Amino acid sequence: MRSHRASPGKFCIPDNETLDTIPEKCIYVSNTVSLRRHRRKRGDTGANMTHGIPDRIRQDGGPDRAPATATAQPQQAAAGAIPVEFACSDGVRLRGEFWPARPGTASRTVIVNPATGVLASYYHRYARFLTRHGLNALTYDYRGIGASRPASLRGCGYRWRDWGEYDFDAAVRFLRARDPDGRIAVVGHSIGGFLPGLAASAGAVERILTVGAQYAYWPDYAARQRLRLFVKWHLAMPLVTALCGYFPGRRLGWLEDLPAGVANEWSFRRARMEASYPASRRAEILARFDAVTAPLLAIATHDDIYATPPAVRRGLSYYRNAPKTLVHLGPDYFTAGPTGHFGLFHSAHEVRFWRDTVSWLVDGANPWRSPADGNA
Repeated sequence: MRSHRASPGKFCIPDNETLDTIPEKCIYVSNTVSLRRHRRKRGDTGANMTHGIPDRIRQDGGPDRAPATATAQPQQAAAGAIPVEFACSDGVRLRGEFWPARPGTASRTVIVNPATGVLASYYHRYARFLTRHGLNALTYDYRGIGASRPASLRGCGYRWRDWGEYDFDAAVRFLRARDPDGRIAVVGHSIGGFLPGLAASAGAVERILTVGAQYAYWPDYAARQRLRLFVKWHLAMPLVTALCGYFPGRRLGWLEDLPAGVANEWSFRRARMEASYPASRRAEILARFDAVTAPLLAIATHDDIYATPPAVRRGLSYYRNAPKTLVHLGPDYFTAGPTGHFGLFHSAHEVRFWRDTVSWLVDGANPWRSPADGNA
């Protein structure tokens, strides 16, 4: 892909190289901090990371996550959180946590949408951090995952699209019922950043931050890892899913178990997301994305082998009526080691990245844009 230098330390992708010539600005942020020097000082060689995934996520689900079990267990209240349960329009019930800010300080509530195969509890530290900065937060597990898992995944019929059409939609409606005048923002990780456009209630969202958001169209994976990822997620995963009746990801060490419908929609995703829908529904789905007019700030990182700039732009192209900015964070931005696709919600990034996200969520200010960049 052709590129050009905009200014020292900043790399911009021209607007005319987006999928649909969408009006977005791509910003490559790279400050003067030396990551290598920082690692030498701390004695951090990155050994606690594997393919950009913090080892504690790979082994036990993350710093705040208890090991998963075969079925949803009685909900335990996380420190500072209120356990909640709410129903989707198709009757499926979801479990999560509401994280209240100090009384009188909350400017809005942030719905945190997880990545595929990641428990909501991985985002608890981030949610708790938001409450200290004047934001309520809602974390929840999608159907088929963690606290929202049924007794058996075999034959449950849950699909990837249901997480947006029903689950995220239910989260928005739950907050609306709790506070009809409340303001809602979204932080979406990976598929969680694409899901809002599938929900009929997404028009109620006033601000969106996505982190590594994409929908797993394999030709968009990083070239150096594309073949390996294709074999893993688009050949091995559907084969194992067909044999087991669900995807036993936890047993394999590949994130959490997934319903067959979720795994197969991931494995067989085509270039156009709506192609997986019956032709009679495609216009309706695209209209839902068109109804989203909230400003959207999308974050991609230099070492994310899934959410490459083409992958993120592919997802952004569906939000045709939302003001969009794509920020590409370079290696010198990070002082806590590799980030990959999962690392930005690890507490190692609290001091810098988490604090920067608050600027967007509270004030709508893009902290990664210099005054000369102008409007997206």
